[in-house]
This record gives sequence, C-alpha cells and structure tokens, in this order.
Amino acid sequence: MSTPHTDRPPAASVAPPFAALAERGGAALFSQIPSPAYVIDEAALLRNARCLAGVAERTGCRILLAQKAFSNYDFYPLLSDFLAGTEASGLFEARLGREEMPGKEVHVFSAAYRDEDFPALLGYADHIVFNSPGQLRKFGPAAKRAGKSLGLRINPECSTQDGHAIYDPCAPGSRLGTTRQVLDREADPELLSLLDGLHFHTLCEQDADALAVTFSAVEEKFGDLLPRMQWLNMGGGHHITRPGYHLPLLEDIVRRAARTYDLTVYLEPGEAVALHAGYLICRVLDLTENRDTRIAILDTSAACHMPDVLEMPYQPPLLAAEAGCGDGSVYRLAGPTCLSGDVIGDYTFPTPLREGQILVFGDMAIYTTCKNNTFNGMPLPDIWRMTVDGRLLRLTDFGYTDFKERLGRRS
Repeated sequence: MSTPHTDRPPAASVAPPFAALAERGGAALFSQIPSPAYVIDEAALLRNARCLAGVAERTGCRILLAQKAFSNYDFYPLLSDFLAGTEASGLFEARLGREEMPGKEVHVFSAAYRDEDFPALLGYADHIVFNSPGQLRKFGPAAKRAGKSLGLRINPECSTQDGHAIYDPCAPGSRLGTTRQVLDREADPELLSLLDGLHFHTLCEQDADALAVTFSAVEEKFGDLLPRMQWLNMGGGHHITRPGYHLPLLEDIVRRAARTYDLTVYLEPGEAVALHAGYLICRVLDLTENRDTRIAILDTSAACHMPDVLEMPYQPPLLAAEAGCGDGSVYRLAGPTCLSGDVIGDYTFPTPLREGQILVFGDMAIYTTCKNNTFNGMPLPDIWRMTVDGRLLRLTDFGYTDFKERLGRRS
C-alpha cells in the first residue's frame, strides 16, 4: 500500500470502471472517435465528487481539487458543487482555478515564488503556502497586507512510502517542506506570527493508515504550533475514492485534528477526484514479432500520452485484457515513437489482435491531459466528454499548429 503508483489496483480489480462501458457497448462505443483520444467520464467524476463531499459533510473538512493531477476545466462547474475550491502549484493554475471555479477558494503552494509573478498571484489566491522561512520572510508581509491567509509547508521527516524516493517528499534531502530543525534555526516569533496555517503533503496514492502515521509525526514535531493555527492542510495523495479505502479512519483523523487543535482541516486530493474517470482510446497500427515476443504498435505513446507509465512506472488497466502474461494471446503494447522504451506493457487478450482494432486504456484522466507532450511530433490526443447519458462531445481539437506554436515564433 505504500509504493507510489505500483500501489495502483491491478487490472483485474479495476473492472468496475469498465463495467459501465460494457453495458453501453464496450470499445465499439468509441468507434467513431478519431484516435488517439482521451474520454473523460462525467458519471465517474460525479461518483468520486459525491464520495469526497460525503467526507467533507461528515467531518467538517474542506476538500480542494489539486489541479496538478486534473486540470480539465470544462468539468470544474460540475465539481464546484461538491468541492471547496482548487489547489494550485503556481501562477497559471491559480488563475485557472479563480477563473473556472468562481466563488470558490484558491490555495497555492510553490517550492519558490518568482518576484515578477507574485503581485499577479495575489490577485488570484486566497491561501498562499510557503516552502521555507526565507520565502515567508520575503513575500509574507506583502501577502498579509493583501489580506491573504498564509501557511508554511512543514516536513515531518516521516516517510511512509517504499521504493521511489523521487515521489517521497520526506526522503532525505527533500526540497519540499521545512523541517523542525530549520524552523527553529531560521524562524523567530515575529515571522511565525504571520502564519495562519500549516501544510504537509507526504503521501502518494496511499490509504488512511499512512496518514495516521504521518499525523502522529506532525504532532510530535510541530504539535506546539498547531493550537496557534487557524487551519491545517493535510495535502494530497489520499486515495479516498479507491474501492476499499479506509474512510472511517480518515474521518477519525480529520475530526480529531479539528477538535483537538480547534482548526479547519483541508484535504487536497487530485487523483481521488478523477480516479478511474477517464479513458485513452487508441488503435493498433501494426503487428510484428521479435523472437518469442509479439508486438503491437499503437497510435498512442507511453512517452507522450501517458508519461506516468514510464516515470513511475506503472501499467494501466486495459478493457478486455489482463496485464501480464497469461492464458491467451500475449502482446507487448508499444508506441510509434523512436524511443526504444516507449512500451506500455505486456497484456493477455482472449483472441489475437488485428490491425485497426480499438483498445481502451483506463485510469487516464489523471496525470495525462495535464502532463502529455509532443515528443517526436506526436499529436496531442483530442479530449472528449462522455456525458451521464452516454453522449460523446469533443472538447478540444489539437493539430499541427498546437505542436508548432509551442516551439517557436507564432506566424
């Protein structure tokens, strides 16, 4: 439960997101969509949003959308009815949250703010979290005069993850958050008086047991500061909407923190908002072999369209197939780019693949549309909306101009 992204449920356990597709006709539902394309499932988003709203209602916490995982703003009006606002990682996301979820809170955290951006940021953000005493000292007074609620990201130095240190904010030498040693050395009472809240974000796709361990560490190292705060942001990485997540434990932790320290608790999940709420539609371009390995070249790319597959790494669920080598027709699914490692993974199919066949990857709403790229001149997939009643509406139309204009002078 503690390894980033490899902690995702295996393909066999994520069948429920595909069950609704089976009822509507399976992959044939997308036969008229040019591929590759992302399809975001409105009904799945609503299911997740209602689950999160239930947590907020039962505990009194406030839940924000972490836009770094899902920033498809066409769906912000839908989510706005269930969430308190947005969490941003900088100026552009803060502006997006303000413009597309009006009337809701905008929180922002950055490891460091740019001098030239900060005045504009003050026009969008309600809560501003600083990563260090130095940044708080530099920007805090101006932000306070502008009426903003200020926070400091703390590092409880309590790692609950195994494996990939790159995704562990509490790994030794991490740049994220202020340790107690640094706080005691660099923050005087006058500086601390600027603070309205504390923020920690240490989890990655984890259950509430990891939060329990982390919060104990926060109390041990920073508990003396909590009674002086108005709010505590427990960050993201909470897989709240995943089947089997320990909701009662999460809610107990939130209620205890709020009651003990008389503060408002914020959660800022990104993945939990859009978990299993999107698909990546693609087609088989070619079938080939290398020794004992059968290979299917797709019109989508792990490197370009689902970068977490290589970065984490992890293997996404696939409709009507099983991840790994089993009984049936096994193929290595790969992209068309020149990168040798542009491989999505090995999958077992009940029957042999054929050229032109439609494949549907699941869990493709998170860290895809906001993270993809045009390496090798690969086109960005269009983005479609699947409404609650099953209609497919195209939201974007990417093409050559989008590729060209991000690389040079606009003509």
